[in-house]
Amino acid sequence: MKNTPTAFISYSWDDDDHKKWVKAIAIKLRDDGVDVKLDQWELIPGDQLPSFMEKSIRDVDFVLIICTPNYKRKSDKRKGGVGYEGDIITAELFQNQNHRKFIPLLRKSEWIESAPSWISGKYYIDLRDAVKFHSNYEDLITTILNIREAAPPIGQYHHKTTDTSIPNKEEITENDEILIKGILVDEVGEPLKNGTPGSALYKIPFELNRRPDYVWRELFRQTWDRPPQWTGMHRPGIGYVIGNKIILDGTTIEEVKKYHKDTLKLVVESVNKRYKEIILQEKLKKEREEKERINHRNNIKNIADDIEF
Repeated sequence: MKNTPTAFISYSWDDDDHKKWVKAIAIKLRDDGVDVKLDQWELIPGDQLPSFMEKSIRDVDFVLIICTPNYKRKSDKRKGGVGYEGDIITAELFQNQNHRKFIPLLRKSEWIESAPSWISGKYYIDLRDAVKFHSNYEDLITTILNIREAAPPIGQYHHKTTDTSIPNKEEITENDEILIKGILVDEVGEPLKNGTPGSALYKIPFELNRRPDYVWRELFRQTWDRPPQWTGMHRPGIGYVIGNKIILDGTTIEEVKKYHKDTLKLVVESVNKRYKEIILQEKLKKEREEKERINHRNNIKNIADDIEF
């Protein structure tokens, strides 16, 4: 994949609010490093619509399909631009079998009511719920940027003939903690300022000393939404982690300085503490299981030695 992934958004013009929502998603994706092709920016009077659709779908790395009941109806009946795009997409799927190129995003109603028949069995991303939006959006952006968490490498089992010591808290040092290095100034977003609610807010990324795993990321999201202490200006739902960055998506630099900085530090400290407890519990659990396994095998061997045939 190219350094900057490209994406085309296929959607139906349901109403002005829906078009604004699609445009906002496109802006957010571009802000996060994706070269998004959107008809609202690309087309001008006199352009050939079929040519634009064909070239956009063929040339990009990903096609994002915004699923609504109206999109399903037009696509299934092959009506209008949505129907034509459906023909292009199904033809490419048939020829190239590149299923991961086409990502459905559920915007309205239930999946069965909004998914065209030709994608009804696909893994989709639910962007309907504002509360869950950021965690589900992370599923989308990490897929496009190819930074999804991968399975750990496969090791080789080594039978332990001697007992091992119980780990203690001192073994988990401060070097294992996630720390905030600072604000990534060049990656701070821009406010839309289009008169819609929240359009004066923008995204602020904070660089971490290393990339947290899934457990730490989920703990951060949950703790940010319900921190140990907070001010009246706290904004639940805006904090999440992508790669080695904490993102506050829906604030200002002034708010960070005045309100969010202390909350952010407290949340990271709380998450590190809870994460250490979870790691320790996992180590102790594995230790107990290993002891039980060794005791079981020794018991089997001792009894078997006493059995004569």
